[in-house]
This record gives sequence, structure tokens and C-alpha cells, in this order.
Amino acid sequence: MPKQTNPESAVQSGAFKAFIAEKGLRATRQRMAVFEAARSIQGHYTAEDLLKKARSLDRSVSRATIYRALPLLVGSNVIREMDVGRDQKYYLAEAGSATFRAQLICENCDSIVEVDAPFMEWYGKAVAAKHGMRPLSQKLQVTAACLNERCPRRKPARS
Repeated sequence: MPKQTNPESAVQSGAFKAFIAEKGLRATRQRMAVFEAARSIQGHYTAEDLLKKARSLDRSVSRATIYRALPLLVGSNVIREMDVGRDQKYYLAEAGSATFRAQLICENCDSIVEVDAPFMEWYGKAVAAKHGMRPLSQKLQVTAACLNERCPRRKPARS
């Protein structure tokens, strides 16, 4: 039985292949395994998480392939990269949301929650315009503490 393909995934796959071709790169089996893995992981993930998922699709994917592919995935808008002030960056499959997204980061359990914040785009444009500027990028990250004492991912209290 032929594998069912998602039309949106096929369009994104074609766009990614075109993007890397413009850079003089080939759509190798390993690169496409990383692409598929990046699109399939739910929620926020690290490069190590992506490596595990990509290797489950193609055992020949190396750590170097992951780190070379990440800027291509970000540059082609397949994923978003987030620096939340930790030792590693986090990634999230781009959902094509037209609204500004903010991150709520739990200091206790390291969970990251994406929140729609459409007012932030307006606010950034308004403040920049007031000062004769045009915004190039903006982000809103709120660091908070988990109130759920039974959170399975909660870290032990610091002494």
C-alpha cells in the first residue's frame, strides 16, 4: 500500500528542496530524514532530540548532519529557533501562524508554552515608528515558576 502524503508536507518539502538547491546543496537522504524529523516532533525540542528522531528514520544521520541542517531548516522557515537562556537552543516546527507567538518558560520544570500574543506585533511596530525605526524582529519570553507541586518534570527545589 503506498504511503499517504500530506499535501502541506509535500509543499513544504518542495520548498525546502528549492531553498537548499539555491545554496548549491543536494537533498540527500540524510537531509530529508532530518527535514521529516523536524516536522514530525511535537512541541519544543533540542538538537539532540532531533538527532534521535532523525536516526529513527535513517540510521546514517550523523550529529554533524543535524548541526549543518539546522540553519537550513530555520532559514527556509521549516522550524523556528528559540534561545531561552539555557545551555542549548530549542526548536519548534513552524505552524504557519500569522499571529505573534510568545514563550512562557517554566523555571522549575523547563517546559515551554507557546502563547498567541497578537498585541506584541502591533506594540513593536508602534514603538519603533515613534522613534523613527522599523522593527526587524522581536520576541517576548516570560520566565515563570510552575505552581504544580506534582509536576512530573519539576526539578528538586534549590537549597
